[in-house]
Amino acid sequence: KELSNDNILLCFESVNGSCKRSIFPPTIRVLLYLLLGSMSVLTVCGNLLVIIPIIHFKQLHTPTNYLILSLAVSDLLLGVLVMPPRMVYSAESCWYFGDLFCKIYTSTDVMLCNTSILNLCFISIDRYYAVCRPLLYRIKITVQVVLIMILVTWTVSAGVGFSMIFLELNIWGMEDFYYKNVACEGGCILFQNKVSSIVASVISFYIPGVGMLSIYLKIFLIAQRQARSIQGTTNQNSVGKSQRKATKTLAIIMGVFLSFWTPFFVINCIDPFISYSTPPVLFETLIWIGYLNSTINPMVYAFFYSWFRRAFRMIISGKIFQPDSSEIQLFSE
Repeated sequence: KELSNDNILLCFESVNGSCKRSIFPPTIRVLLYLLLGSMSVLTVCGNLLVIIPIIHFKQLHTPTNYLILSLAVSDLLLGVLVMPPRMVYSAESCWYFGDLFCKIYTSTDVMLCNTSILNLCFISIDRYYAVCRPLLYRIKITVQVVLIMILVTWTVSAGVGFSMIFLELNIWGMEDFYYKNVACEGGCILFQNKVSSIVASVISFYIPGVGMLSIYLKIFLIAQRQARSIQGTTNQNSVGKSQRKATKTLAIIMGVFLSFWTPFFVINCIDPFISYSTPPVLFETLIWIGYLNSTINPMVYAFFYSWFRRAFRMIISGKIFQPDSSEIQLFSE
């Protein structure tokens, strides 16, 4: 925390090529630690309350819920592995965990973002068959098919995240500029050239986002037509109503994801074309807004799913530890 000869604060005063450091007033730093730390804890606890019931209660062992479980695990890992180091970096404006951990951290961050959007893509396909092709649903969307979807999601996401960072695909063709003008001791940023920022954003966010919006639009148009034309039994009506409610909930989850991450991906595409002039504070803010999505998802489940609320009460009361509690019916079929 010493000053250099030019009165510029550096992350590592005794190291050549140290990054410059911005110091927040003590009150702001304390508030940042409290706010971002609370967000991390809420993310972990909230998603655990999604993960535990789906694993524990046999009634919740369905293809759709396995996809929700995969999404919750990615949100949980974001709260455990990504948010705490980012909190320190945001509050201190310096990275003190070394270059290797920076690469692992950045790769994990990219991986979990891709995992979330691929999970949401597969959830939208699941909902399409459940509402628009109900007779084919149990044939096409089996537990085995969903497990393959989850395996593809995590494998592809890990491959993209770790290969991009460790093979330096994000700075391909700009290595000299990056190491001479950007890289410094105490920094940990995902620097991207023009091609990388556009290609990565389009493939990882915009194409899946537009695809999901199109699928859900088609689902809702068909669901509206079904609602007007259904003249079946009470049971058929209740099943259709249940599927439409689940689809509405999961569409909201997708909408929240797109709303929270769109500002970051817009700036991420623009930044290389404006000479990387986006203020670091703005970038940090948009990243944390994106992370907030992982905190909010369990709240959406709590608001729309009665089984989540009942499972929550059972976990808090300790009834989940009773013999045969996994057989309890959380909702009527």
